[in-house]
Amino acid sequence: MTDGALVDLVGITKQFGGVRALKGVDLSVRSGEVVALVGHNGAGKSVLVQILSGVFPPSSGEIRVGGKPVAFTSPSDARLYAIETIYQTLALADNLDAPANFFLGRELRTRFGFLDKKKMAEEAKKALADLNPNFTDIERPVRQMSGGQRQAIAIARAIHFQVQLLIMDEPTAALGPHETAQVAELIKRLRAQGIGILLISHDVRDVLRLADRIVVLKNGEVVGALTARDTNEDEVVDMIIRGRKLDADGAVK
Repeated sequence: MTDGALVDLVGITKQFGGVRALKGVDLSVRSGEVVALVGHNGAGKSVLVQILSGVFPPSSGEIRVGGKPVAFTSPSDARLYAIETIYQTLALADNLDAPANFFLGRELRTRFGFLDKKKMAEEAKKALADLNPNFTDIERPVRQMSGGQRQAIAIARAIHFQVQLLIMDEPTAALGPHETAQVAELIKRLRAQGIGILLISHDVRDVLRLADRIVVLKNGEVVGALTARDTNEDEVVDMIIRGRKLDADGAVK
């Protein structure tokens, strides 16, 4: 186990027929740490995320949570270990309001078996206010909400259900500058609360601004792991494009 790691991936491989999508990937995330996973399309990022979120198992290798080996057969298994994934699509129902989306699939009911809409609205409102005090109009259908507000719903939902590791897939994609700044602030708050974050992004500038560490994937392999404060945009982009590994002194070969 990586010292102090919340989650460890050790020697993860994934094969689809004759295609080796992942080739012995090691990755760890600590509590209160933002780890960015970067690489071109086809590098293996999505496959790795799907394995960690329980969509399908690895062909070989091990997932460890708190140092103990675990096996996920579905996303529900990952949630049992407090791992939540927010995909780029956010998995929100556009026709429902924030409270209904907040408890989607985990609805609260009265002792008579009816939906407890009042309690769901109260809990959703409080959770959203804790995350974004300016987000008060929660009863509109989410299709009428901004991208930043939709992200807030997805993030607040994960926090409410006691997430320890939050996987965020392109959280600022298609957002304007103001909403991107809001999401960045949310990520900083989560880190301050001790939540580990695995951030998947194509935006190297965002990655450098938000991440503690940057892991670069190319052709299913880790070609480098960088400390964000000790690197720069050119170095990260060079590793993504060329897949050049770091030597023992930390310089790109």
